[in-house]
Amino acid sequence: MDIDKHTVIYTIIASIPKGCVASYGQVAALAGYPNNARLVGRLLKEIPKGSTIPWHRVVNSQGKISFAESCPQYHIQRERLITEGIVINQRINMAKYRW
Repeated sequence: MDIDKHTVIYTIIASIPKGCVASYGQVAALAGYPNNARLVGRLLKEIPKGSTIPWHRVVNSQGKISFAESCPQYHIQRERLITEGIVINQRINMAKYRW
């Protein structure tokens, strides 16, 4: 994978303000790679531990956390979003919280 793609996508994710979310597809499009939402997902899996990139602000296009509810990362992401003031019912209201 191209290092420049990594940099651009990580920069976009780092730019998502507190209290807002973006979808995988939105991040890909903003980075200049429309229709590459899965690329964003793969790069998020590669973020090193201890990174300050706000990975938790990226959700799927339906406003849902992509991790299974039984997964520890699901609960970490959910808590981080709630701490930032994002209301999560069954899903996040993308009309309200989309960056």
